[in-house]
Amino acid sequence: MKRLPLRSRLALLTAAAVAVAVAAAALACWLITRDQLMKELDKSLRQPDIIPAAVIANTLNQDGCHATAPAQGDGPGRYISATTSAQVVLANGTSCWVQGHITIPVNETDREIAARDVPDGVLRTVTASGHKLRVFTAPANFTVDRVPAAVSVARPLSDVTDPLTTLAWVLLAVAGIGVVGAGAAGTAIARAGLRPVDQLTGTVEHIARTEDLSVRIPVEGEDEIARLGQSFNAMTSALASSRDRQQQLIADAGHELRTPLTSLRTNIELLERSEATGRAIPPEDRRALLASVKAQMTELAALIGDLQELSRPDAAPTLQVVPLHEVTGTALERARLRGPDLHITADIAPWFVRGEASALERAIVNLLDNAVKFSPPGGRIDVRLHGGRLTVRDHGPGIPAEELPHVFERFWRSPSARSLPGSGLGLSIVARTVHQSGGTIGLTPASGGGTEATLYLPGAPTAPPDAPPEP
Repeated sequence: MKRLPLRSRLALLTAAAVAVAVAAAALACWLITRDQLMKELDKSLRQPDIIPAAVIANTLNQDGCHATAPAQGDGPGRYISATTSAQVVLANGTSCWVQGHITIPVNETDREIAARDVPDGVLRTVTASGHKLRVFTAPANFTVDRVPAAVSVARPLSDVTDPLTTLAWVLLAVAGIGVVGAGAAGTAIARAGLRPVDQLTGTVEHIARTEDLSVRIPVEGEDEIARLGQSFNAMTSALASSRDRQQQLIADAGHELRTPLTSLRTNIELLERSEATGRAIPPEDRRALLASVKAQMTELAALIGDLQELSRPDAAPTLQVVPLHEVTGTALERARLRGPDLHITADIAPWFVRGEASALERAIVNLLDNAVKFSPPGGRIDVRLHGGRLTVRDHGPGIPAEELPHVFERFWRSPSARSLPGSGLGLSIVARTVHQSGGTIGLTPASGGGTEATLYLPGAPTAPPDAPPEP
């Protein structure tokens, strides 16, 4: 069954379901009809005037008692029904033929009924002359030669079985036609119902063959197939977007790596040429070249670290309760080392968040690095943390309003900052880390000049067990 196509399985299941339903309905119909016919047969045998008393009296007066039924045609007008047999049973066991072609067997119950030992009539099924008969025996209201009598009336069970046989063949034919029709209908329904699945299969095969993620499946209606098509279109859109971002990241990374590598190669070639030609570079120029090489290596290392950070999957990280005030304090120490001539003020209140301590520290260090980078010599940087809101404000030249929407894009750098060290990835890493922790980040022009970065992270439900109590 599993090896068959889905369309064939649906058609077979539909035909099987219809076959079971039709068979159950036909069997119920046949059983109900059989019971009804048997009740009607028994009811007809119980009718008091099924054999009129005048017929019985006339037969007894003319022919007397016969142990066997006479041949058909004897005594015109004698037969009330072609399938009904009747006889009179005496208390001594003698039977007197009245009507029909079959002599009904007499048993002890018939004699007891004739002798009035059994006051009510009795129904039974007997076999006589190769025929099954339904017999009803009841006490008679007359005597024969002063001997008590009973009347037995019989009808063949073929009056019931023959119509039932015909009905069974009719039901079987109807069931067969129904099953065949159900199979054909199931095939048509499966073909129509699975047409969107065929389209989906063709689209998937086309994408696998051509890697063209721009293909979309037409979606009609709101059923499960339509939802499947919508989900598939959403998946291909996400894959196309992911591939575009990956290609853009590779292109941007290649562009950013090209500049320091070109400069590094130029400096190394100068040093190599000096060694090859024996023409020494002046000590001051040599120190400058080595300092440039070191700076470019540092820039390359920072860029590679940023790329590794961005290459991490976007899945939700493992979060834990982190003391944001301690993370901020560690980042401030690193920032003071990078800008020893700057005056950095800090107003930090305890605050616990859920996040990754290392990622949050890197994000705050990036914010402080930007403030250090754009602050004038001897400038001031104000850092404040209260209620989960961390602000870093510098007093540098600021960021033009038209450039603010782009500051969190990967590899984006303002024209005024392209001459400064950096990869253009720092703020995008900050935004990613903050969003993964459920927070927000934004940059705005500060009143009086400079830029203010505002980072907000919601508080954790509880502080970690080893955290000191707040004063």
